[in-house]
Amino acid sequence: MVFSAGFVFLIMLMLSFTTLPYWGIYKLASSESKYTFQPEFIVLLGGAGVPSSSALIRTYYTANLAKTFPKATIVIALPEDLSDSTNYLDKMKQELRMRHVLSPVLFESKGTNTRAQALYIKRILKNNLDAKLLIVTSPEHMYRSIKTFKKLGFDTIGGCPTFEEDVPLEFLMEEQELEGIGYLSDIGRNTQFRYQVWNHLIYEIRLIREYGAITYYKLQSWI
Repeated sequence: MVFSAGFVFLIMLMLSFTTLPYWGIYKLASSESKYTFQPEFIVLLGGAGVPSSSALIRTYYTANLAKTFPKATIVIALPEDLSDSTNYLDKMKQELRMRHVLSPVLFESKGTNTRAQALYIKRILKNNLDAKLLIVTSPEHMYRSIKTFKKLGFDTIGGCPTFEEDVPLEFLMEEQELEGIGYLSDIGRNTQFRYQVWNHLIYEIRLIREYGAITYYKLQSWI
């Protein structure tokens, strides 16, 4: 068991020095998300609660889309007790209002996974399978989300994957200027080792989790 775990980690470490983890995420984000229509509903799949990186970045993208498509209704999907005045759904709505989004907002508060959220949203839309949907979710989750809605009969559907944007600077570090001891002088100028490898390891974990979920959804005939 220990040998197997070590072997898997070694493979992951080797892949982290390549661009394959990024392109794996990109493929899941882009293969089903293209659209050319004007959406009637922007569906924000909430991620974690507010504040959290996943919820805030999805709210940011949703706000930008709402300004691009001002006639669209926003649907926020996140399991929550609506009777609680401090619930996360209200906080996400407040985030949208802070970004000057005045679009109408609907809540889907019962679904605890992507399949359930799609089912409840279908009911909220009164089984209107002709509705034009635009899904906002994390890049690796986009493929499974759109496939889940399509399985329920929605035909006109696209996606907006919430990619993070890098700061357009090189974070080079000079140990002498920072009064370092100088033993690791090459590390400061090696941004691949300092940042990219670790980001790619995180991508790999996200990919493993998501492909596990995709396999489960396929076995359940949910996608």
